[in-house]
Amino acid sequence: MPHGRTAAGRAPAAPSEGGQDEKPRRRQARGERRISQLLEAAAAVFCKSGYTAASTNAIAREAGVSPGTLYQFFPNKEAIAIELGGRLIHQMRDTYGEVLALGEADVPLRERLDGIVDRFVDFNCRHPVFFALMHGPDTPGRMVEEHDALHTALLARIQDLIASYLPDAPKADIARTAEMSFGLFKAGVELILAHEGTERDAYVTELKNVLFRYLDPMIGEALAAPAQP
Repeated sequence: MPHGRTAAGRAPAAPSEGGQDEKPRRRQARGERRISQLLEAAAAVFCKSGYTAASTNAIAREAGVSPGTLYQFFPNKEAIAIELGGRLIHQMRDTYGEVLALGEADVPLRERLDGIVDRFVDFNCRHPVFFALMHGPDTPGRMVEEHDALHTALLARIQDLIASYLPDAPKADIARTAEMSFGLFKAGVELILAHEGTERDAYVTELKNVLFRYLDPMIGEALAAPAQP
């Protein structure tokens, strides 16, 4: 048989534009859109009902699809929560990686706190389900582990930031200050998310004031002019 011919003696058909992967790619894109739709619906349901009271039927109804469609992508409610929580944790890591980066040696304490609080509050206000899932009493076990790892990494970054301004302070003092600051922030965010509009803005201002009044006596001018490494 001549090289390049089929068994029937015809030359093989040229591949269509885009190749044989075009349809799988389209199916994959549709699948990703459907997953995003289901996760958005789950976020709304978890915020309204909490994780325990939420159901896959309620999530499917919120998404405008049948329960059967939902089960094509997620076997149960826990799988939905884990996927949603994992994506949000990834975004949160990106956020604190930017906002808690060392540097900006001449930024005053008040200005630095404003920037940190604004970024984290903005994240939590855009994704209220993050707080609802991560701090609820019924968070799935795998999410608890991922959140604990996020908490540890975030606390370490806060400690590094404080230590960069107070290099001679005992490690125990740095750890205590970071833990207290983080605890104040989490308590403040819970209050912020419970309000809207101008009242929410007022609580954001209160949180900034609380953090400033706590940190300023200990760090003072050191935060305005951090020591160079």
